This record gives sequence, C-alpha cells and structure tokens, in this order.
Amino acid sequence: MTNKISRARAIDLALELMIRARAFDGVRLLNPRVLTVLNYHRIDDPSRAGFNTFKLNVSATPDSFSRQMSYVKRNYNAVTCERLAAWLDGGRADLPPRALMITFDDGYYDNLAHALPVLKANNLPAVVFLTTDFMGASTPFYWDFVAYCFLFTGRDHAHLPALGLQSWTDESNRDAVMHRWIETVKGLPETAKRQAIQDIADVLDVSVPSNAFSDLYLTWDQVRELSRNGIELGSHTVSHPILTRISIEQVREELKKSKTRIEEEVKRPVISFAYPNGQESDFSPEVVNVVRETGIKVAFSLLSGPTRYKTVKKNPLLIRRIFLGHHDTFPRFIAKMAGINRLLGR
Repeated sequence: MTNKISRARAIDLALELMIRARAFDGVRLLNPRVLTVLNYHRIDDPSRAGFNTFKLNVSATPDSFSRQMSYVKRNYNAVTCERLAAWLDGGRADLPPRALMITFDDGYYDNLAHALPVLKANNLPAVVFLTTDFMGASTPFYWDFVAYCFLFTGRDHAHLPALGLQSWTDESNRDAVMHRWIETVKGLPETAKRQAIQDIADVLDVSVPSNAFSDLYLTWDQVRELSRNGIELGSHTVSHPILTRISIEQVREELKKSKTRIEEEVKRPVISFAYPNGQESDFSPEVVNVVRETGIKVAFSLLSGPTRYKTVKKNPLLIRRIFLGHHDTFPRFIAKMAGINRLLGR
C-alpha cells in the first residue's frame, strides 16, 4: 500500500510540474477542434458517515466538483446535446473552439442536490442519462446492492456465484474481492448476471431493509426539476443491461421504452443516449443501428476521450467520454481533460 501511495504521489508531482510549465494549456490551445465530454456518476463524499453504497461510482466530492467546474468555465466552451445535434445537422456553422459537454449517468439524487447548484453558479449546461426503471424506485442498481451486502456482511469468506471461494482479512481486501466479483458478473449473460446478484445477499448472510435505497435515486418530480433548470435528459436504457449481452429485440425495447418514458415525463424530445458500461465490447454495429433507428442523434461511450470534431461528425453515435472518479486529484483531472488517458491507452 505504501508503494502505491508513493507512486501515486510521484505521478501527481510530475503532473503538477507539467501544469506549471503550461504543458496542458499548450495541448488545449493547439487542438481547439476537439470535443471534450466529461462523464460523472455521483457527486458525494464516499468517506462520510452513513455512506453504504458503491464508492467507485462517486465521481467527485461536492468541493472537488466545484473546483473542476470553475476550471471548465475558465478554459472551455460548454455546449448542450441540442447544440451538438444542430451542428451535426448543418443548422449551425460550427461548434465553438474547445467545446465541452458535462454528462451524468444513471440518475442519482445527488445530481440534483450537489451538482445542480454548482452548474447553476457557473452557468454551465449538462445532460443526465436516466435509467428509467430506477427513477422514484427503491430497487437499487446491482452495484449499490452488492456494495451494501459486502459492507454489512459478518463473514470473512464466502463461495461467491461465478467466482468461487473467496476470503478477506480486512476492509481493503474485502473491497478488492467485491470489485473483482462485480467485474466478473458484468461478463455474464444478463439472465445469469441477475441470478448471481439475487443470490449474493444470502451468500453473504445479509438482510437488506426494504427502504435501504429509497432516497438514492431521482424521482420523476426531481427529474422535471432538473429539466426546468436547463438540464437535458437523455436515455440510459430501462434496466441498465449491457446491450451486447441481450438480444437485439431486447435492445430495441430497452431503448424505445426508456426514450418514450422520459419524453412523457418531461414533455421534451430525447435525442441523446449513453451506452451502459460503455466499453468496446458493450456495443456493436447492430446495437448502434438500433440506437439510430430509435431517433437518437448523439450517443456516448466510455472509451477514453476527447474526440476530434471531424470524428464526431463521422461517428455521432460513438462519442468518447472522460471517466472521472473521486480518487482523481485536480492535476489528474486536468491531465485527463488533455487526453492523457487516451494517449496511454487506458
């Protein structure tokens, strides 16, 4: 652990030197025709008392998010999905230089409570991609359910579905097992994945209260409040399956029902979509064709960005994004925006 901390600190020191030398400023100014799309999930403090869900889904603390948005405001030109779609359709002459988009996946309540005030203070637009079955529901996303079970288990070993016998000696070791299990079940067919998740509470001998996740996600009234405050709403499917793990007919149903439900609730057209999980194996040409057929104008993966304007024009349904986590220090945030993750291939 000490070696990991030392290495992380060394990387941050190197990045700080590059920032002082204005190296990332040069990258930004020399490449103005690049679309930078930031991907957030939750804005919260995973170290606060009472936090009992999936920590890796926290993209930034409220203070870190505020600092990041101030940097965005000073150095980029934030645009909406509507603006991007209009440019793609030829309705606008061009995008501004150094265009940027702010996106949130899933539909967590803290997007309203913690992100919206910061966005309004900086006059920045954003889009929230909603997984419609979870809005106003107490049924959790599987990663939050799994994290809750691992947090409250009294066991130090278990025979986990799809992974086999695993043991842990402390919190760090237990979390590593949990993360490995989540990544393993992601690769299962959707039916097998759901069964493994359904079994995990019994395997870990945890009783989950029915209201454990009741205030975690947005309600439809809160979604409408976001819309009234200028936040765009996009589709993130109905139930968050990995789309290459289900049939094309199921993909079509997930996209159509999600888009229709959001449009009915907010009385505005839905033109944007984010692929669940968003990695290269999570979408296919057939899936992209269904996205196009559904009437989506712009769609986003989680392959590392940013993306040149000419590539966005060529593949508007495969726009790259920059994934952010609460472990990202401010120097790492700046480096990611400059494309260092894409350059390194991770």
